[in-house]
Amino acid sequence: MLAGMSQTHPLTTTTFDLPGYRVVSSLGVVRGIVVRSRSIVGNIGASLQTLVGGNISIYASMCERARDDAFNQMLAHAGQLGANAVLGVRYDATEIGAGVTEVLCYGTAVQVKPEVPEEPRR
Repeated sequence: MLAGMSQTHPLTTTTFDLPGYRVVSSLGVVRGIVVRSRSIVGNIGASLQTLVGGNISIYASMCERARDDAFNQMLAHAGQLGANAVLGVRYDATEIGAGVTEVLCYGTAVQVKPEVPEEPRR
């Protein structure tokens, strides 16, 4: 099933169809939620990075980990429902307090089967 797969799982997509597969069962919305905050030391490091401008790698790294964790939680949720694919994958982020952010990854858990190409008629 989907549990333990990384963000490169081939049967996840932001679209609502999966070329080469047909949906045989829709199992409902699945989600993964992560709430993160940066430590005082991390905030000081990020503040120093803002002095020189550009990408703030400390925050970028934290955001990427939060998205990856939320994605993997969503896959685990889908696996618990018996899904082998997730369609319409989306992310949402909300600041819920000073320096505290929620990252949500969600989609529709489905069971898919490969489409069998029709044989040419003779």
